[in-house]
Amino acid sequence: MKFLDEAKIYVKSGDGGPGCISFRREKFEEMGGPNGGNGGRGGDIIFVAQNDLNTLIDFRYTQHFRAPNGEHGKGKDRSGAKGESIVIKVPVGTQIMDDDKQTILFDMTEEGQSITFLKGGDGGFGNAHYKSATNQAPRKKTPGWPGEERAIWLRLKLIADVGLLGMPNAGKSTFLAAVSKAKPKIADYPFTTLHPNLGVVKAGDFDFVIADIPGLIEGAHEGTGLGTRFLGHVERTAVLLHLIDCTQDDPVKAYNIIRNELKMYGGELFERKEVVCLTKMDALGEELTQSVANDFEATTGIKPMIMSAVASQNTDKVLYKLAEIIKASRNVKDEDDSEAFDKAYDERFDKAMGINEESYDALRNDE
Repeated sequence: MKFLDEAKIYVKSGDGGPGCISFRREKFEEMGGPNGGNGGRGGDIIFVAQNDLNTLIDFRYTQHFRAPNGEHGKGKDRSGAKGESIVIKVPVGTQIMDDDKQTILFDMTEEGQSITFLKGGDGGFGNAHYKSATNQAPRKKTPGWPGEERAIWLRLKLIADVGLLGMPNAGKSTFLAAVSKAKPKIADYPFTTLHPNLGVVKAGDFDFVIADIPGLIEGAHEGTGLGTRFLGHVERTAVLLHLIDCTQDDPVKAYNIIRNELKMYGGELFERKEVVCLTKMDALGEELTQSVANDFEATTGIKPMIMSAVASQNTDKVLYKLAEIIKASRNVKDEDDSEAFDKAYDERFDKAMGINEESYDALRNDE
């Protein structure tokens, strides 16, 4: 299946059906009257997030989604049928953006999340709606209200716990293939990876997801190479794993190039928690690789880990380090959510009881 992370589509909800003008006429029936029913409501446009999808490729072949209109009203006080809603299934992590590609309208981040994006138009009224004591034979109806229509962009940002960063041929795909069941393309030339890959890994009893994106090179923020387009897929991660080939001439320069591209990209990626790791230690040997690591630490002040994905050396240590950071980030988030909930609850309680700071002071004075 081909990977596609951006798609432009056109959506339109259904128009409401018109009302009906009808009168009841039956033999030997003295009290006839208006009995025209109302029109049916147009269908809605609904987006649903699903875990079993991981690409937007379906929207390359189908770009127009139009919900059916509501049916017109009928005699004998029968309302028209409602137009059937259209359910558009998207991968978890999909952002629904305005036509300007800047304004985020909705962010589908949870499995099963459902959003009624466009509501169908209401149906028109039939003449039975307008009957009254002073207007016993109305000949009036209204057309249905039109539905909504707009062009939007869908942008997929993969949901992962760890994002792999590095220059081309730094060993990112090799690492992902070694620690998970993912099968990314691996070759000895740059830009082997052309689209993001996901892999589920296990550190002890703890599972987490790693996202591998195409390598960055100097000037990526200006569109050089594959640019920074795929950095959006690691924006939701808790930690970045920065892989550096220890066999190259200047590992420090390679590190600084990637850090500069993150800074130029903007957002929070530059401040994201990072684990630096020198790869391909099997090519230099552990002693020489450790020497390169010491020089790297002396220059940057960052102590890198060392490993070899091909030889499975120290990969478990890297995974346990990542798992530790992910667990810590999840605990902090849970604590923040709990504190926010308690604060909001207290505010709602105080408001409901009519208590504020002045009331507390008054109570203290009375005591």
